[in-house]
Amino acid sequence: MSAPFETVSIGHTNVATGEREHEIEMPRFGLGVWQMSEGGQCKTAVQHAIQSGYRLIDTARSYANETETGVAIRESGIPRDEIFVVTKLRRPHATSYEAVLEHCRSSLDMLGLEQLDLYLVHAPPEDIDARPGVWRGMEECLARGWTRAIGVSNYGAHHLDDMRAYATILPAVNQVELHPWNQRPALRAATQASGARVMAYSPLARGQKVGCDSLAAIAESVGCTPAQAAIKWVYDTGAITIPKSSNSGRIEENFASLNIDLTGTEDSFNAMEEAYVSGWNPTAEP
Repeated sequence: MSAPFETVSIGHTNVATGEREHEIEMPRFGLGVWQMSEGGQCKTAVQHAIQSGYRLIDTARSYANETETGVAIRESGIPRDEIFVVTKLRRPHATSYEAVLEHCRSSLDMLGLEQLDLYLVHAPPEDIDARPGVWRGMEECLARGWTRAIGVSNYGAHHLDDMRAYATILPAVNQVELHPWNQRPALRAATQASGARVMAYSPLARGQKVGCDSLAAIAESVGCTPAQAAIKWVYDTGAITIPKSSNSGRIEENFASLNIDLTGTEDSFNAMEEAYVSGWNPTAEP
């Protein structure tokens, strides 16, 4: 399969000094494994993705497939340091410093790995008073070497701004829903201003917009599938992009989207913006 394999530097900004810390390289494209909880489904998908050239796998405790993800990675034959593994602290577990340490260790055990590459808070803790302790726990996971980087998911601009009052270092990544129908320029700018990289999930709006006529017209004009056009648009924003699929053909099709040139379609994509949220939206919560 022919597709570019690009990486991007991620790291943490020290709140007190403004300096960058703990910088590492992360692949810009990967496989999301949400909703792959049937026996063997996740393992098969991850194995096929790795065989197809993927080197970034994004899972989470709430997906109930960390164990299968880990088995697939260990059995892939690819050196561990060549596969970038992301998992997330489940929101109901984001309650305290101690809970973060407990559940990070549990995720490592389920994955069967000695170290994560990136550990994310899956959404802003619902208990606002718990947020400082939870992030302190994340910083401790990094300090102990349990993960190479830490970040957040589904954080709004105000959540990122609030972190400056209690964080020692700011997140390396903010993973959010991003696609042509919800382009989030303000949140993308706020994420970048905090020193974090945008990581995009649901580039196809959970499949809810694949039948969009505007997308179909763009895809036809550049000679690709509608799904490939949407995925490449997200990738071209500079975001780390993780389309989800358990279908082997789709996994390959998604990866091939990296070869598509969308030059000349910018205005058409801009016109598709409608602030459409396909799933949950903690970014808008207090």
